[in-house]
Amino acid sequence: MADVDTLLAFALASVLFAYMPGPALLYTAAQTISRGRSAGLSAALGIHLGCYVHVFAAAFGLSAIFLAVPTLYAAMKVLGGAYLIWLGIQMIRSRIAGNEADVVLPPKSRQRSFLDSILVEVLNPKVALFFIAFLPQFVAPEGSLPIWLQFLILGTVVNFSFTSADLLVVFFASSVRDRLSRSSRWQDLTRWIGGTVLMGLGLKLATERG
Repeated sequence: MADVDTLLAFALASVLFAYMPGPALLYTAAQTISRGRSAGLSAALGIHLGCYVHVFAAAFGLSAIFLAVPTLYAAMKVLGGAYLIWLGIQMIRSRIAGNEADVVLPPKSRQRSFLDSILVEVLNPKVALFFIAFLPQFVAPEGSLPIWLQFLILGTVVNFSFTSADLLVVFFASSVRDRLSRSSRWQDLTRWIGGTVLMGLGLKLATERG
């Protein structure tokens, strides 16, 4: 592994990236505001597990395919963005459909939120590029550990750093939701807020360059 100074720089950089407002934090906040703490925690866990796909891909050189084949990278961005937009629409329509039938639909299951979040993370190629750009700076080719294992260890540390930030957002968003959820109008508004955030993230992912 790298020397102590390099590892300290890595730890600091990981925390800074993790707690910098970004799509993952907005996603978990939207899930929590709209559906409650359980959905937010399920979303955070799903993102965490989905991120390991990118960690393993970076460790074994698979993520480099996005650099070699820009068309594939663009296609993955569009697919991931479209899926986020679809989730946002479903989040908004769930309440509308319930009103039309004069019945309140049950909340989205934790399992569904968990699986959706895994897929959202896996379909985001920008995460793959982040790992192959960030991790090599802290890998020691001359170290006693194989390079692929160093990638896995560093990637796991980064992933836990990001998850800690996601969990903090979940608990903060759920406390806000609990204070305001006594109003039925607020319950409707939270679905619109959450759905709009997801659609905005999807549109940004699909259309943003680079």
